[in-house]
Amino acid sequence: MLRRITATSLLFLLSGLVAILPGLPSVPGAPLVVSAQSGASTEYTAIETRAVVDVERGTLLPGAIILVRGNRIEAVGADIDVPAGARRIDLSDKYVLPGLMDAHTHITLTPGYAEHNPILYKSVPYRTVEAVVAVRETLLAGFTTIRDLDSEGADWADVAVRDAVNDALVPGPRMQVATLAISITGGYMNNDGLAPQIDVPQFGALADSQAEIVRTLRQQVKYGADWIKLYATGTTKHIDLENMAPLPQFTDEEIRLVVDEAARFGKPVAAHAYGGHAAHAAVDAGVRSIEHGMMLSNETLDLMAERGTFWVPTINVYFPSDPDAKLTERQIAITESHRRVFGEALRRGVRIAYGTDAGALPHGDNAIDFARMVEYGMTPAQALRSATLSVAELMELDHDLGTIEAGKLADIIAVDANPLNDIGALWNVGFVMKDGVVYR
Repeated sequence: MLRRITATSLLFLLSGLVAILPGLPSVPGAPLVVSAQSGASTEYTAIETRAVVDVERGTLLPGAIILVRGNRIEAVGADIDVPAGARRIDLSDKYVLPGLMDAHTHITLTPGYAEHNPILYKSVPYRTVEAVVAVRETLLAGFTTIRDLDSEGADWADVAVRDAVNDALVPGPRMQVATLAISITGGYMNNDGLAPQIDVPQFGALADSQAEIVRTLRQQVKYGADWIKLYATGTTKHIDLENMAPLPQFTDEEIRLVVDEAARFGKPVAAHAYGGHAAHAAVDAGVRSIEHGMMLSNETLDLMAERGTFWVPTINVYFPSDPDAKLTERQIAITESHRRVFGEALRRGVRIAYGTDAGALPHGDNAIDFARMVEYGMTPAQALRSATLSVAELMELDHDLGTIEAGKLADIIAVDANPLNDIGALWNVGFVMKDGVVYR
C-alpha cells in the first residue's frame, strides 16, 4: 500500500534539492546548504558601514562598525576595538539596518490562487515545495522574520517549513505560524461554488458551535500553531458597500471564547477583521492584532489605541496587480476607506505593524507596502519602524530583534540609499545576514 507523502517527509527529500539552488551559501562537505546556521561559532565579524539606521529614533549613526560574535551583536559604534583575526565585511558605502519583518504572509499560496484553486489543482507536497521557494525569496529580499497567517488548506506545511528553517534544512526567515485559520461553514475560507456532493478540503478549519471552536483550536495548538487566526469577518464579497459593513462570522461570545481558550495555551490571536461590529468585538475580547481592517471605525481605533492592539493593514493587496488597470467601484470604495482609516490610526496612536499578505502578492516583493504607507501619511522612519521594531514587539521578539544594538541577534541588511530619505531603497537589498550567517 502506498503511503501518503506528508509536508514534513517531503522536506527531507527537499534538503538535497536546496543544495543546488543558485545564490545560496554552501558548506563544503555538508549535505545541507545552510548547516552553518546554528550560529554556534564564537568567531568575530566586523561590519564596516556608511551608516547604521537607528529605526527606534529614526536617525543615523555615521561610520559605525557592527561587531558580531557568533550570531549576536556584541557592539555598535564608530570607535570599536575589532579583535585581531576578525572577519571583515566592507559595507562602507551602504546604509545598514536590522532585518525587515513581514507580519502577514501566506507561504503556501502564490498569486492567482483565487482563479486557480490550489486545493483542487495542487497537491500538498507540491505546495510545500512552493513554500520552500517562497521563504528563500523572502529571505533574499531582506525579510529575516515573518508571521505566516494560515496555511490555506495545505495541512501543516507551514509548520513543516518553519521547523525545517529552524533545523537548518532550508534557508528562510524565522517564522511564527498559524496553521489553519478558524472560520465558519458558508463563510470565508470555505470552498464554495462546488456541487454539494463534492467533499474537498477547506482553506480554513470550520467551526460552527462553541464545542467545535474549542476542538478546532486545540487541534491547531496540537499540530504546532504559534498563533491562532480567527476570521471574525468575511471577505470583500461579504461587504455591504453602502454602509461599509463587513459580515460578522462569529458571535461576541464565540470570539471571546477563542481568545480565552487560546490564552490557556499561551497563544495570541490574530483576527481577520475588515471592520464593523465584529472587529470591535475582537479588540474588546483581547485579540493581539487586527488584520486588514480597512473599514475600522474611529471608535474601534480608539479602543485599539487604549488596549495596545496592533493593526496590520496589508494595503497594497487591494489594488490590481497591473498598476495601469482601472479600479472597479468596489476597489475604489475599499482602497479609499483604507486610506482614511490609515490616517485616523496614525492620529490616534494605534500600533501599526507592517504586513503585506504575500502569497496573494509575489513572495520576494515584500517591500511593496512601504511606498503606499508613506503616501498615506507615515514618514519613512515610521514605515521602517513598523517593519522592524513594531513587528518584533507584535511577535514578542523585541528582546532579540528589531534594532541593531548590542545583545541582539545579528539580523542585518544593507541598501545603497538612505531609507530615511528614500523608502524605495528597501526594494534593493544587497546584503542579508540572518542569525550571523550571510545569505546575500
